[in-house]
Amino acid sequence: MKKSGMIFMFLLLLGSFVSTSDDHKTLAIGSAAPDFSLEGVDGKMYSLASFKDANVLVIVFTCNHCPTAQAYEDRIIKLKRDYENKGVAVVAIMPNDPKAIRLDELGYTDMSDSFEEMKRRAKEKQFNFPYLYDGGTQAVAIAYGPVATPHVFVFDKQRKLRYQGRIDDVEKPGKTPKNLDTRNAIEALLSNKEVPVPTTKVFGCSIKWAEKSSWLGKAKEDWAKEPVDVQVIDEAGIRKLIQNNSGKLRLINLWATWCGPCVVEYPEFITMNRMYRRRDFEFISISADDPSKKDKVLDFLKKQESSVNNYLFNTDDKYKLIDAVDSTWQGALPYTMLVEPGGKIIYAKQGEIDPAEIKKLIVDNPLIGRYY
Repeated sequence: MKKSGMIFMFLLLLGSFVSTSDDHKTLAIGSAAPDFSLEGVDGKMYSLASFKDANVLVIVFTCNHCPTAQAYEDRIIKLKRDYENKGVAVVAIMPNDPKAIRLDELGYTDMSDSFEEMKRRAKEKQFNFPYLYDGGTQAVAIAYGPVATPHVFVFDKQRKLRYQGRIDDVEKPGKTPKNLDTRNAIEALLSNKEVPVPTTKVFGCSIKWAEKSSWLGKAKEDWAKEPVDVQVIDEAGIRKLIQNNSGKLRLINLWATWCGPCVVEYPEFITMNRMYRRRDFEFISISADDPSKKDKVLDFLKKQESSVNNYLFNTDDKYKLIDAVDSTWQGALPYTMLVEPGGKIIYAKQGEIDPAEIKKLIVDNPLIGRYY
C-alpha cells in the first residue's frame, strides 16, 4: 500500500469524529446517527424514530439570528417541498445557547435564538419542516458537531452518515450556485449510488456554545464604561435631526422622565442600539423635560447606559417641540420615529412601541438588510 493510502486508512481508524475549531467534534462519514429527543416549535417531541419511514434523512443545524442561516431558509423550504414525496425527511435543529449570544451579534436580524423566537420565525416564514430546539443542553449539537449555521447532515436508510457540509456554494439569495452539494447527495442516495462529494467546508455563523457565555459579561462591562452625556437642542437642531443627512437609518425617541411608559420602554431602545449600531443605523433620544431638569435627565440616561446622542429641548414650550418634530404628532409621549436619510419618515408612533415590529422594520430596510 502506498504511503498516502496508509495515512488515509489511519485517519479512518481514528474514530467516528473529526475535530472542529471549537474543540467539539463533527460526526464523520459512515457514523450512525445519534438519537435525540427534542421539542419542535409545533409542541411535538421528535426523535430519529419520528422519521423511521424515510429513505433519506436530512438534518440541518440552523438558527434564527445568523444572516447566512436566514439566507438559506427559503432553500431549505424548497428542499423539503421538492423531496417530501420521494422518501426524504428534512428536519432543522437550532443548536445555539441563546444565553451565549451578544446583542452586537444580532445586527442582521430581528430575532435571537430563544424557543419563543423560533416559534415566531417558523410561523413568519411558514416552515414546512420540523424546527427543533437544542439550545437548553446542546446535547444533540455536541453529538453531531456542527461547525456553523447552516450545517447539513444527510443519512441513508440505515441512518449512516453519507454527507455533511454546506447546502450549496452560494450564500446570498438570488445568485445561482455552481455546486448543489446537499441535493447531489440526496439524489445519489435515492439512486443507490455513492455520494460524489461526501464532505465540504461550511460557511456561516459559529455555533454559540454555552461555555462561551462568559463573554457576555465582558460586553456588559464594556457597555457600562461608555460615556453618557446630554446636549441642549433648539428647534432648528430638531428639524435638522429629522432631515437626517447622516446617511444612516435614524431611530428617534421623544420621552420624559415623568412619562411612565417612556421610562418603562426606554431599555428596548438601548437594546436596539446595541444590536444595530455597527450597521448604517443610529438611535437618538430627545427629552421633553423642562430644561431645568437636565441633571435629572442625565442621571436617568446614565442609569440606562444611553451612550448615544441624547438631547434635551431648550425650552419648556412643548408646542414648539411638537411643530419642530412632526406636524402629525398630537404631542403625547412617548413618540417614536424611524427616519430614512433625506428625512423620509417610514414609521411614527405615539404611545408605546412594539419592539419586535421596530426591529423588523430596521432589519428589513434596504439600508440595513439581513444578509452580508
